[in-house]
Amino acid sequence: MSKGCVVFAFNNEKIDYIKQARDLARRVKKYLGLPTSIVTDIDVKDCVFDSVIKINDNSYKTKKTYRNGSQTTKLSFKNCNRIYSYDLSPYNQTLVLDSDIIICNNDYAKCFRDRRDILLFKDAHDICSPRDSSEFDYVSDTGCDFYWATCFYFKRSKKSKLFFELLKHIHENYIYYKHIYKIPSNVYRNDFVFSIAIHILNDFQKGDVVGHFPCTLYYSLDRDIVQKITDREIFLLSEFQNSYIPVKIKDTNLHCMNKFALEELL
Repeated sequence: MSKGCVVFAFNNEKIDYIKQARDLARRVKKYLGLPTSIVTDIDVKDCVFDSVIKINDNSYKTKKTYRNGSQTTKLSFKNCNRIYSYDLSPYNQTLVLDSDIIICNNDYAKCFRDRRDILLFKDAHDICSPRDSSEFDYVSDTGCDFYWATCFYFKRSKKSKLFFELLKHIHENYIYYKHIYKIPSNVYRNDFVFSIAIHILNDFQKGDVVGHFPCTLYYSLDRDIVQKITDREIFLLSEFQNSYIPVKIKDTNLHCMNKFALEELL
C-alpha cells in the first residue's frame, strides 16, 4: 500500500510557501522515509517532490493579518483547497502537513501503523505554556470542539471519502455554517471546517468518528521569533506579557506560525 505526505503550497504577495514546502519535503524524507507531493497553482520543477499536482486556486478572495513578532501586514490567504486532499492524493495512506511544520523526529510515522481511517489532533501544546490557549478549545464560545487541520492522516476508505465529501459541502455553504456555529472570525479556516464536519459525523456531540493522532502537536505563535533551526534543534524567542522568553526545543516537531521568521531561516 503506497504511503506519502501531501503539502498544499500557494504563494501570496510576500510569503513563499513553496520554499517552505521544499524544506518540509527534505525533512519528511530524512525523518519519515516518505515521499512528498506538493499541491500548488504554479509550475514547480523540483526533484525534492515525488509529484507536483497543479490545480487552479479556488480560495475565497480574502486577506489575513500575518504577524512577524510585533509587526503585522495583510496579505492574500489561499487556504481552501485542503478539503480536496482525498481526491488529489496519489497515495493510499496520506499524511497532510502544513508547509510551516518543522520536523525533527519520526513521531508522525506512527499514524501509518494506526488502524483507524482518519486521524487529527484535538489538542496541541504551546511551547510557551503560561499563555492562554483557550482559543483552540472550541470554534466559538458556543460552538463545537476545535480540531487542528494543520496535520492529519487518512487512508482510502468509504469513511474517509464520506468525511471529505462533507468537508466540500461545508465549504460550499460556509456562510451558513459560520452563522450556525457562531464563528466570529471572518477568515476562512480549515480548522473550522474540519471541526464542524467532525461534530456533524459525531451526531452533534462528542464522539470518536475520527481518531486522535498518536503523538503530540507543539506550536509557536506568530508573535514568537524563530532564531535558528538545525536538523534536531529549534531556537526561539517566545513572547509573553510584552517580553520574550528564550526557548530551545530538541528532537521535537513544531508548527511554526510565524511564516516570515521561518522563511528567513530556510
